[in-house]
Amino acid sequence: MNHWTTSHDRVLAQRHAEGWMFLIEAARDLRTTGAVAPSGRALARALTEPVRVQAPRPLAVLEVGAGTGAVTRSLIPQLSRGSRLDIVEANPRFASRLRHLVAAHPDLAGRRTQVNVRQTYVEGLDSDERYDVIVSGLPLTNFTPVQVERIMTRYLELLHPGGTLTYFAYLGTRRARALTASRAEARRHAAVDEIMAAYQRSCATGRWTVWANLPPANVWHLRRPPAGLRSTPRAADGAQR
Repeated sequence: MNHWTTSHDRVLAQRHAEGWMFLIEAARDLRTTGAVAPSGRALARALTEPVRVQAPRPLAVLEVGAGTGAVTRSLIPQLSRGSRLDIVEANPRFASRLRHLVAAHPDLAGRRTQVNVRQTYVEGLDSDERYDVIVSGLPLTNFTPVQVERIMTRYLELLHPGGTLTYFAYLGTRRARALTASRAEARRHAAVDEIMAAYQRSCATGRWTVWANLPPANVWHLRRPPAGLRSTPRAADGAQR
């Protein structure tokens, strides 16, 4: 019982520290941090479902915008011996924390080279690697339409044909922005929604609502079409950076 209590207290302390770190980074730059709290367990499970259902087959997995590692901790136990996880995180403080997580994670004992953390933006990721699954934690609705198109284009380039992109969007953000944001900001948000709706129509294989998250979120799974099939919808006319 004492061991459980010690472990339980350690987990609570870790979550408390991560919550404060998210608040600090959100205060620095809410647009790129995208949230004021780490993803909950239910959201992490929905995001990592494409990895779980394909185990134990060796997979190449890319996680983008990993933050403090809430989803990373859900991914690592699912990696088979032949799998690889590359993590892309632009925030230097988050990237440092992720490297510490990888170095200390017990499931990676003797195979830490299986997971690699890179501090960069995914649009600028210089890699010829292709992935079976991409798990995106980026706050797409916080970006400009041009940035979203670049990110989505890069995602599809990085996926194997038939590979899966999984990402989430908080519920109610468009309505909230309509009430509080400027007209220009509301138009930007609407344009991003239109771009993502086009990808959903052409590539979506499923959508799940995760109510047990703060705030609740929709999780989308998109599949890259077979090679040779057009898969990148054009941005809405007039979308500006």
